[in-house]
Amino acid sequence: MPEILSESFFPKINLQESSNWAKDFVQEVVIPRLPEAVAGHFSVELLAILVMLLCAGIFVAVVPLLPLVLVLAERKVAARFQNRTGPMRVGPWGTLQTLADGIKLIFKEDYIPPQGDKILFMLAPYVIFACSFAVFAAIPFGQNILVSDFNIGIFYIMAISSVIVMGVIMAGWSSNSKWSLLGSLRSAAQIVSYEIPLGLSILTIVMLVGSLSMSQIVASQAGGIFTWLIFRSPFTFLAFFIFFISAIAEVNRTPFDLPEAESEIVAGFHTEYSGMRFALFFIAEYANMFAVSAIAVTLFLGGYEGVLPGYDFLGGLPGFVLKTLGLVFLMMWLRWTLPRLRVDQLMNLCWKYFIPISFFNIFGTGIWGLIFETDDVWSIGISCAIIYIGLISAYAIAGRIFARKPEPQPSSA
Repeated sequence: MPEILSESFFPKINLQESSNWAKDFVQEVVIPRLPEAVAGHFSVELLAILVMLLCAGIFVAVVPLLPLVLVLAERKVAARFQNRTGPMRVGPWGTLQTLADGIKLIFKEDYIPPQGDKILFMLAPYVIFACSFAVFAAIPFGQNILVSDFNIGIFYIMAISSVIVMGVIMAGWSSNSKWSLLGSLRSAAQIVSYEIPLGLSILTIVMLVGSLSMSQIVASQAGGIFTWLIFRSPFTFLAFFIFFISAIAEVNRTPFDLPEAESEIVAGFHTEYSGMRFALFFIAEYANMFAVSAIAVTLFLGGYEGVLPGYDFLGGLPGFVLKTLGLVFLMMWLRWTLPRLRVDQLMNLCWKYFIPISFFNIFGTGIWGLIFETDDVWSIGISCAIIYIGLISAYAIAGRIFARKPEPQPSSA
């Protein structure tokens, strides 16, 4: 009986690395194109290291451009919500405003608190910056656009993103400021708390696919929109929203931006930072926004696979980027729509609601896997029907709740 349960219920996850992509690229692409006299002086291992360094250099050069675009996009989105034009002075329609702000920050004074820990103070922004960009190494942007096809890619992403907490605490402690320390502790408590429902939501995907590899997770969604894992079962549909809301809290975005609430604690853990070190924190924040949206697209929304089976509509690198930017826009939309939560509401939402619902999703996913051993038309159809009925019911209940008139309160006079 235990053997039957272990074979049928628990996924078989291969933890052995099958091949090195850099060596394969060197042997199949680079060496055949080199002259024999030149190829004989270079070993495959050396060329593989050079290829990996080249890919790392491309990512380090390209990924920092994302915050330049996203900061300008957020300012324009905020202006649109507030019925104004936003930045319009620098460049055509204000497109060079973020670049001008970056140049200004480069020339600003680099202030270090004299009574603080100088080494940790200087090291903290680089720790957050490096961890934010290391996540991109395991995200598949296309069929062959992947820095490294880790067989435990999602585990690597969770591990690297958790180190950001260390940089936040280092920044708050080394500043020798009560405001920075308070902001860092609040941020650490928030990030550590919301990592739990975020990781539990990812576990539902691992249970369905049976792999920790990001590329295999995308390959399992190759049959069009109805084979995306968000529609594979009603529990993964619910897990997507738990994941996305937890990701918003992870990157300290409104309504979960308590660590950086200027009206409460000045500016959070980076209060004492200025100049380019201050800019590194914002570059990391917007890079994290794009990264968590890309992870959500990979896990739940088909990744680089197209919407229609057999057609490359919204597929490949352009489709992946469009889906990711759609989730980034949703984050910006929520920021300029919802008010900030209190700290007790923030923790209650995580510990009293998200974590129990995440455990319910894991249990339900296991039951769903036992009932529907293979994903076919019937299982996906039943899943979509349950999701549709659940959305209609939630809409009706919410309409009744918000339609109630508040009871008149007795006058204080």
